[in-house]
This record gives sequence, structure tokens and C-alpha cells, in this order.
Amino acid sequence: MNRVYRLFALTLCCALTFAAHAAENGPAAEGWVSIFNGKNLDGWTPKIRYHELGDNWNNTFRVEDGIMKVSYDQYGGKFKETFGHIFYKTAYSHYKFRMEYRFTGDQIDDGPGWAFRNSGIMLHGQDPATMGKDQKFPVSIEVQLLGGDGKKKRSTANLCTPGTNVVLNGELFKPHCINSRSETYHGDQWVKVEVEVRGNDFIQHFVNGEAVFEYETPQLDPTDDDAKKLIKDGNLMLSGGTISLQSESHPVEFRNIEILDLSEDGK
Repeated sequence: MNRVYRLFALTLCCALTFAAHAAENGPAAEGWVSIFNGKNLDGWTPKIRYHELGDNWNNTFRVEDGIMKVSYDQYGGKFKETFGHIFYKTAYSHYKFRMEYRFTGDQIDDGPGWAFRNSGIMLHGQDPATMGKDQKFPVSIEVQLLGGDGKKKRSTANLCTPGTNVVLNGELFKPHCINSRSETYHGDQWVKVEVEVRGNDFIQHFVNGEAVFEYETPQLDPTDDDAKKLIKDGNLMLSGGTISLQSESHPVEFRNIEILDLSEDGK
């Protein structure tokens, strides 16, 4: 009996030691910071097409039950290509960003077919104050978030490039979107997505802890009308910018939005 007790005590001691080590060296110790307070949209500013910066038209972005939600119940049944984004107040260059998302309900009736269960995280984005009133998307690097239709394969954490290009496998990549290696996530399940962003060096996408995509040298596209306005002295390179989340006609929810600033690394 004493032997069993000693074994239990030793096991418990090891477990407590491991837990303490994890607490000291886990995400909190790394410096992860929540940038969504779960109560309101403080620190975030919406920019919805055809509307002024800061106008949260039709209460598109809202907070309920600790979750940031994109909703269309006040749109009168028509989307009319009012694509929207909500921007975090701080721009970053070297960082890790992570959150959970899920798609819910039905797409608004006149939403484009490609926007079914479609949203995104926009990285290295332009200042929303520089966006045109009728501009659809900020010039940025998009981590495209997709949900499955219950049948076909449909990857998530893909790459799209509104007004930008990247270097992929050593070559300049100019097509608008390319799929990642991720699994398909059907239904309304929560999915964890994380990105590591290293200025102008590289960006890597992760889904539920698995690396699914990586590329290098994000840059402005000199053939894009919106990007042309942002090019200064011929420099196309993007080394930082805003972070925003999309509203593209399908209800979507975001939670546990966190950032780890790596700017002190300088690499």
C-alpha cells in the first residue's frame, strides 16, 4: 500500500512540475496578447464598401457572447457587393497572429457564389484611411478562410493576393488565389488558424497546429489600380501593414484573437 501511495505521490509531483513548466514556457510566457476583448469592438474599425471608414453599416460587425460576429440580418435580404473589413488599430511587421473561426447559417441571397462560406485574414494591408469609398478589398495579403459544403474537398488558409504578389517556390506568383494543403472543415465547427509573418521575408499559414502553406517576399502588384496608388519611389516590397477580418456575404464568427509581437527579433 505504501509503495502504491509513493508511486501516486511521485506521479502527482511530476504532473505538477510539468504543468508549472508549461505555464512558464507556454503561450502566455511567449507574450501572446489578446486584441479582442470579447465585450465590444474597441480597437477595431470597420470599412464597408460604399460607406465611410468607421461606419458599421447595418451592424455588420457585432459582439455577442464573447464572439465577434459578421451578420447580415439587418441587410433587408440584399448584400449588393458591400464587402467589408474590420481593421485592428495597430500595424505590424514581424508577428504571429492566431484565432478561431467558424461559418454559421446561410449566405445572404445575392452574395456571389465564390463567397459561400468564405472570409479571410488580411495581412500587410493598406491603411483603411487610404481606401476608396467603393474599393472592394484593401491591398493586402489574404489568408483565405473557407468552409466545406458537406460534400467536396475545400481547403482553408489558402493564399489570395488583392493588389499584391508573392514569391512561391522561387518564382513570382501572379495568379489571384492558390490552395493550401489543409483538410476540409465542414459544418459549423471551430477551426484554429495561425500565421507567422516575418516582414518581407516569409509568411507561413497553420491550421489546427499543422503548417499548410508558406511563401516569400510579399509585394505590391504594379499592374493593380489600387496598388499603384501605394507605390512610392518604385518600391514594391511590403514589410508590414494592417490586419483586418472580412465580411463577404456569409455569416462568420471569430474568437480568441491574439497576437505575438516579434518585432524585437528583427528577423
